[in-house]
Amino acid sequence: MAETEASLRAAIVATCRSMAEQGLNQGTSGNVSARFGDGLLITPSGLPYEEMSPADIVPMTMDGRTDHPLSPSSEWRFHRDILRARPDVAAIVHAHPTYCTAFAMCRKDIPAAHYMIAAAGGPTVRCGGYALFGTEELSQRALEALQDRTCCLLANHGMIATGPTLAKALWLAVELETLCRQYAVALQVGRPHILSEAEVAEAMERFKSYGPRPKAG
Repeated sequence: MAETEASLRAAIVATCRSMAEQGLNQGTSGNVSARFGDGLLITPSGLPYEEMSPADIVPMTMDGRTDHPLSPSSEWRFHRDILRARPDVAAIVHAHPTYCTAFAMCRKDIPAAHYMIAAAGGPTVRCGGYALFGTEELSQRALEALQDRTCCLLANHGMIATGPTLAKALWLAVELETLCRQYAVALQVGRPHILSEAEVAEAMERFKSYGPRPKAG
């Protein structure tokens, strides 16, 4: 059964608070959106998650119009553009978690040092090129980095995780931060062994039925 606007608004707020609880975000940075009808619902700009209510979530059309007392997130362009370009995506989580952001600051892709790279949809997590936050240029960089992928890093910025649901997008955001943390530690230990394309492909086949699922009934 399709989600109602009220339930989706509540789910976006819950996702934001979970991001903070799991250490993915700090303060008012980061943002969340979900496809709804012919447009999207997105978190407002500059409102702390602990103060956010479902009524604060901003509805937008795919041409960027909104009629709401609060302004949408400054990153609404890449949320809108990803949803418009990717029919497989229904939810987006953007955050600045420490390890993802550290690799983004170094402008490094994440290689297949662990089979969980399969969650990214390919043998790497790409780091998209730098552009000023909130700009059309950043939106283009994000789309390029997300081609054939479910998540990416943004140079000197943070990360984006997508999914068919808010739960899957949040799960992927946590997995990406974990992968970056593990890779950072592995680089300190020695030289991580990178999985082959065949090994990644095998893991990706298994991942078609992997990840969070709704409870039975």
